[in-house]
Amino acid sequence: MIRPILLLGNPTLRVKCRRVEQFGTPALRSLIEDLRDTLYDFRQRNGFGRGIAAPQIGTTLRVIFIHVDQPQALINPVIVKRSKRTFTLWDDCFSFPDLVVKVRRHQAIEVSYSTEDGERKKLQAIGPLSELLQHEIDHINGILAIDRAVDSKQIILRSEWEKWKKGRI
Repeated sequence: MIRPILLLGNPTLRVKCRRVEQFGTPALRSLIEDLRDTLYDFRQRNGFGRGIAAPQIGTTLRVIFIHVDQPQALINPVIVKRSKRTFTLWDDCFSFPDLVVKVRRHQAIEVSYSTEDGERKKLQAIGPLSELLQHEIDHINGILAIDRAVDSKQIILRSEWEKWKKGRI
């Protein structure tokens, strides 16, 4: 089911989410389906979007859903390794779709997580996938991209960023 996406200012987005304790349940499967459906709906309507976290649809559980090369739910994801090397990029978020924020992220990370059936796995991520996972894992920790802004001048309206990208500013 497509669920409303909570927007910047909603206190649920600032909650450190609780761990999923029971796997393979209808409730967990339903949450994953809702995340998937909401991601695909947002992407269809807005032309961008690779991932979503449970608090963005009002559920304070440590669940994220991404679709880069294939759809994937990560339950209780934790970053267990980070590269020393970082990079900066303009980040956006479903919870403040009219803003972009310049952030610094680790070039590579390793994430430990469970599947919806409780199987433990690890994932190595580099570049764009690393950035996406850091963004979504921040969400389940109550951290938003605006909290990671390089500085206060690096939070701008998407419409102004689009002009800047095209050299009109």
